[in-house]
Amino acid sequence: MKKHEMRISVGGQDIIFETGKIARQANGSVLVRSGDTMVLATACASPAPLDVDFLPLRIDYQEKFAAAGRTAAGYIKREGKPTERETLVCRLIDRPLRPMFEDGYYHDTQILAYVWSYDGKNSPDVLAICAASCALAISDIPLVKPIGACRVGMVDGEFVINPTVEQQKSSKLELMIAGTEDAVLMIEGSCDFLTEDQVLKAIELGHAAIRTICQAIHNWQTTLGKPKKKDTLKVLDSNIVTAVESLVGKELEKVTRIKEKQLRDDATGKLQAQAQAELTGEGKYAEADVKAAFKKVNSDIMRKMIINDKVRSDGRSTTEIRQIDIEQSLLPRAHGSSLFTRGETQTMAICVLGGETMAQRFENLEGEGASRFYMQYFFPPFSVGEVGRVGAPGRREVGHGKLAERALQAILPTKEQFPYTIRLESNITESNGSSSMASVCGGCLALMDAGVPVERPISGIAMGLILEKDHAVILSDILGVEDALGDMDFKVAGDAEGITSFQMDIKVEGITIEIMRKALAQAKEGRIHILNKMLAVCPKPREEMSEWAPRIVTLQVKPSKIGTIIGPGGKQIRAIIEETGVEIDINDEGIISISSANLKGIEEAKRIIYGLTAEVEVGKTYEGKITSVVAFGVFVEILPGKEGLCHISELDTMRIENIFDYTKDKCKVGDTITVTVLDINDRGQVKLSRRALLPKKPHVQQPSGAPAA
Repeated sequence: MKKHEMRISVGGQDIIFETGKIARQANGSVLVRSGDTMVLATACASPAPLDVDFLPLRIDYQEKFAAAGRTAAGYIKREGKPTERETLVCRLIDRPLRPMFEDGYYHDTQILAYVWSYDGKNSPDVLAICAASCALAISDIPLVKPIGACRVGMVDGEFVINPTVEQQKSSKLELMIAGTEDAVLMIEGSCDFLTEDQVLKAIELGHAAIRTICQAIHNWQTTLGKPKKKDTLKVLDSNIVTAVESLVGKELEKVTRIKEKQLRDDATGKLQAQAQAELTGEGKYAEADVKAAFKKVNSDIMRKMIINDKVRSDGRSTTEIRQIDIEQSLLPRAHGSSLFTRGETQTMAICVLGGETMAQRFENLEGEGASRFYMQYFFPPFSVGEVGRVGAPGRREVGHGKLAERALQAILPTKEQFPYTIRLESNITESNGSSSMASVCGGCLALMDAGVPVERPISGIAMGLILEKDHAVILSDILGVEDALGDMDFKVAGDAEGITSFQMDIKVEGITIEIMRKALAQAKEGRIHILNKMLAVCPKPREEMSEWAPRIVTLQVKPSKIGTIIGPGGKQIRAIIEETGVEIDINDEGIISISSANLKGIEEAKRIIYGLTAEVEVGKTYEGKITSVVAFGVFVEILPGKEGLCHISELDTMRIENIFDYTKDKCKVGDTITVTVLDINDRGQVKLSRRALLPKKPHVQQPSGAPAA
C-alpha cells in the first residue's frame, strides 16, 4: 500500500485528502478529514456503457452513528433507509457533479460517501462533496474537471467560510456553494432576509475558497490520477441531428409555440414517435441516438426562439409572470388552506396546528430532537398527466419540501408568541414549472389562513437562463420545458426587502456574477409582483383560528414538581389526560403545554395541575374535602395529596362536646368546607381553621342592674 496525502487550508482550517490505503479496488477512493471529522468517498463505474440517452449516476451518502460514538435509539440498531438529511446531502453531491461528466458518457456510475468519524465541530456534508469530486478526479471515469464545495455563514455581521457547527446555530446565513475553478454550479441555502448584494458577496467569497480546492485536486489528479477512459463515449453523430431536423424541424418550430403544456407535449410526442419510426430499425440509427438527437433539435429550436424573438412557448415575454389565482379556506375542516395557481402550476397548501406531540422527531449524529415546524411536499403523477409510483417520497420531493420549509422558517413567530407545532402540506395538483416556489406562496397563504401571526409574508419565483455565446437571456417564472432545456434553474424566495431561501443549479460553465446579479434583480421584481397578488387576497393573518384548531395554554411549574405531575410510571399524567381529553407536554424547564379543542377540558387540566403543584400558604383560604373524622378534629384535603388538620376547637364558633355527634349533620366525610391555614410546623403539618371564617355571634349587652348570667 502506498498512501498519498494532500493538505489544503480553507477558511483557516486544514482539509486533508488521502488515497491509496483504503478501498483500492474502486475506480477511485478518497478519505477526507477536517479536525476529527472523516468522510470516505468511492467512485465505481460499469465496464461497458448502458443503452440509454442519459447519465445513469447514483449517489448515496450515509452518516454512521458510530462516527459520533453512538448507536441508533430505536429497536433496530443497524442504519436503514436514508434520513431526510442524508437524502438532502445526496442531492447536494449530485447536482454540481452531474454537469461535469463528459458528453456521451453512459456507464452505470455509483458514488458512495460514508461519514466514519464526526467531532461535533466540522460538518461532514461539505467534505463529502469534495471527497466525491476527488475520487472521480483520480479515477478513470471521465470527469471534465473537479469541483469543490464550501459553506458560507454570517456570524456577528461577518462572513465565515466553513463555520463550525456551533457557529452555524447563530448564523444569519446558511449557504452551500459548489463549482469548478472557473464557475459556480450550485448554490443552496437560507438566510434571515439578507439583501441581494449580501448574498452575492457571500457567493463570491465562497467561490474564492472553492478555487483553492479545485486547483489542489487538479494538481493531485495530474500527479497520481488514472488515465480517463474515453474510448466508450457515445458522441452524437451530427448526421443523426441533421436527419431529425430535416424530418420534423419545421413542424417542431410550430409545436414549440403551442401555449398549453398538454397540447404541446402531445404534439411533441407525436413528432418524436414519427422520427423514431422513420429513422430507427435495421440498417438505420439506434433508437437512443435518435431520441438524443430529437432532444437536441427541440432544445435548439426553443433556445433560438427565445434568443432571437424574445418570446417563449406560452407567448410570454422574458420578464412576464403567468396569471395567478388564489382561493383561501377551501377546506372547511383544515386549520388553514389555500389553493394557489400560477399558470399551469397549482398547489393545495394545508396547515395543521397541534401541540408538542405533533412535532417531527429526528435522530442524527448530534443526537435526537424534534422540529416544531415542518413542510411535506407531495408530487402525485396525475399532476403532470402521467401514471406512476405512489409511496414513500423520492429525493426530489424531499428536496423541494425542504427548500420551501427553509423559506418559510424565517417568517414564523417564536414559540413564546405562538406555542403551536405547525405542519404544512403542499399537494401539487398541476405542474408546469417551479412547483417548489408555488409551495412557498401557497404555504405562506395557508399559514395566514390558519391564523399564524406572520409578520412578513413572502413569495417565491424560479428564474431560468438561455446562454448562447455572447447572448444571455434571463427568464422569469420558468416553464417545465425551459427548466429541462435551459441552462439554469434559480429559485429565490423572500419579500421586497430581503431573501429567505435560494437554490441554483447551473448546467454549463460561463455564468458570471454579473449574470447572477441581473437574475436576482429580475427575480426581486417578479416576487414582489407575486406577493402583491397574494396580499390582495389575504392582506393579513386571520385574527381568530379555525374552530377545529386546538387551543394551547402554557403553564410554568418548578422543575422539582415535574415528577409529581407525571406520577409513578406516568400514572398521574395519564389519569389527567383520560379525565380531561387534552394533550399534555412537559419539558425539563417545567413548562407545561396543554392543548385541546375543548376549552373546558383545558381549564379542568389546569385546575388539576395547579392543585398538584401549588404550595400551601399560611393565611390563605382553601376549599377542601373532608377525608376523615377523628376524636380531636377532621382532616381536610385542601390541595390534591395535601391534607391539614382542623382541630375540634377550630371547627365552629360554638363549643363542640362530641365531634362524632357534630359530624352526623354537618362536616361529614366527603363534604366540602372552607378553611384557612393558621400555621405550618417544622414537620410540614398544616393547621387549619373553619371557625375563623364563620360569622361571629353578636354579643348581647345585659340590662343595668340585672344579675350576671
